[in-house]
Amino acid sequence: MGAPVAAAAALANTKTGRRVVTGALLVVALVAALLLTPLIAIPFAVAGQSAAGAIANRPAIVANGAWGYPLAGDYWKGRGFGHNPVVGCSYCSTNHKGYDMAQSCGATIFASGPGLVITAGSYYGWGNTVRIDHGDGLITLYGHMQWGSIRVSVGDAVAAGAPLGAEGNTGRSFGCHLHFEVQRDGVPIDPQPFMAALGLPLK
Repeated sequence: MGAPVAAAAALANTKTGRRVVTGALLVVALVAALLLTPLIAIPFAVAGQSAAGAIANRPAIVANGAWGYPLAGDYWKGRGFGHNPVVGCSYCSTNHKGYDMAQSCGATIFASGPGLVITAGSYYGWGNTVRIDHGDGLITLYGHMQWGSIRVSVGDAVAAGAPLGAEGNTGRSFGCHLHFEVQRDGVPIDPQPFMAALGLPLK
């Protein structure tokens, strides 16, 4: 064993030696952390900028005249109107009365047309819901919103594009989505031809 190695071994067996070795290890760990932090942080920063950019670049609600889409930007289509059973969901209706669309949990839901808010809260199987009376027997319903997210009250007059609440999974729901329903004289009608007639085709 060489003299330097023997001296280091002797020093490591003393209280002072152990302190020196511990201090040296801490310095090495600190230097390594300082060198590696940018390498770890950069991918997260880039990902955060990409996500923020995607949200910032999401198109505003598209409107045609006094009407617009209930979600701003692209969305995933869920169940359409009519016979649409859900595999694995015993409480989901097989005769679907609306049009399901989704972006993500918490996405803002907008009024699709001008009218008066007649429901803003818990509403049967739709969970946290807003209903808007557009006059002439026409009502739109926005179901399954997050609890505590509703931004309007009963009696409020709204226009297309007014924020109503946030996409959620309340009531008889099977994952975060918006249940968009159109009713004429109390009877649900297919939202797809209704919106297409307004120049706002759904998927």
